[in-house]
Amino acid sequence: MSTLTPRRLFRALATAEAITWALLLTGMFLKYVTETTELGVQVFGMVHGVVFIAYGLVTILVAVDQRWSLGRLVLGLAAAVPPFATLPFERYADRRGLLGDAWLSRPDSPTAAQRAVCWLLEHQRRALGIGVVAVLALTGLALVVGPPA
Repeated sequence: MSTLTPRRLFRALATAEAITWALLLTGMFLKYVTETTELGVQVFGMVHGVVFIAYGLVTILVAVDQRWSLGRLVLGLAAAVPPFATLPFERYADRRGLLGDAWLSRPDSPTAAQRAVCWLLEHQRRALGIGVVAVLALTGLALVVGPPA
């Protein structure tokens, strides 16, 4: 099994986010253009929302670990809003060396955020559980707040 690197993790979530955009747009076409079913929007909207949140969390994790500037972090997060923009952002980040093949965070890293990333990497099962809980909690919050206007 291959090692999970910042590059592989970010690329996987950027691709998944774009795929779920395609699914949601297909559902919207069926609902609003052909007026055949709302099921696509209901199902793919939820799937896209969950992946959107997971992409955001992974973007923050990778940005902290790879020492992105705040501007690049904001750009990476904003790339999830327009359909398919996570793919060109991923290519941009990779070309500029922002997605390494090694995790940079260490127990003695200078910031608390980097040390937290190190802890998550050292405790991957717990990190996965924390990630799932975070995605579920944020998804629940988004459902309470309601759909975007």
